[in-house]
Amino acid sequence: MAETAQLRAACEAAAGRLVAAGARRWVAVAADDSGPRRVPPPATGTFAGYGVDVPVALGSGSRIETALAADRPSLLPLSVSVPLSVPLPLPLLIAGWLRERVGAAEVTGELLHPSVAGAECAAHGRALADGSIEPVGLLVLGDGASTHAAPGAGRVDERAGPFDAAVRDALANADTGTLLSLDERLTAELGVTGRPGWQVLAGVAERAGTPWRAELLYSAAPYGVAYHVAVWQPLKAAPPYEALCGVGQHGETSHGEAQCHEAQR
Repeated sequence: MAETAQLRAACEAAAGRLVAAGARRWVAVAADDSGPRRVPPPATGTFAGYGVDVPVALGSGSRIETALAADRPSLLPLSVSVPLSVPLPLPLLIAGWLRERVGAAEVTGELLHPSVAGAECAAHGRALADGSIEPVGLLVLGDGASTHAAPGAGRVDERAGPFDAAVRDALANADTGTLLSLDERLTAELGVTGRPGWQVLAGVAERAGTPWRAELLYSAAPYGVAYHVAVWQPLKAAPPYEALCGVGQHGETSHGEAQCHEAQR
């Protein structure tokens, strides 16, 4: 779709920067009703349920990659690794699709429940920042409000505009405080899926202990759903995370019609 071609291109560009920064192994964080749980590579899935039979995988499936995924500390203290045969939820389908598009080695899914508290999300972010010993990329998946006015859109909520303006400005200015203060009830009412992931992102960024330089690349609400694309870059080195990237999970064809905000470390 022409309405989202620019958005897809931005997502691929942001994911490509993860690899360019040296992060060929990713951790993908998203909200899903099945969370909290962990999905290691080389789990596979397809977009057939969304009208396009595009198969994807979270990794190549080698024994070495699978062992590395099993040994890597999980973001969620109580998360459970699921069998590789369990169907992938939409955010992990997109993570796998982006991995293949840009040539990353593998991605491990970390799914939080949509109702998880903001303080817990921030704690997960801090734990993730402390728990890795190898260069990895953090891929955050989620959308803004799905209640904007647009041709063909469903329910409209006048609070969606101000909400996504605040999120846009926070991403444009690397404002972790605003992201951490997002209200759980309001985001649920507006159909926002990105709140838990953004707050994990903020927790990781704050734990890095370095200032960030941000650039907003895209912000719009095609089909009534808000997507924001931004790049965050550290002003000094902040290992172990080579890059942080966020990708939206809502779209007309679902795979790649999404929002990205990347923090490169």
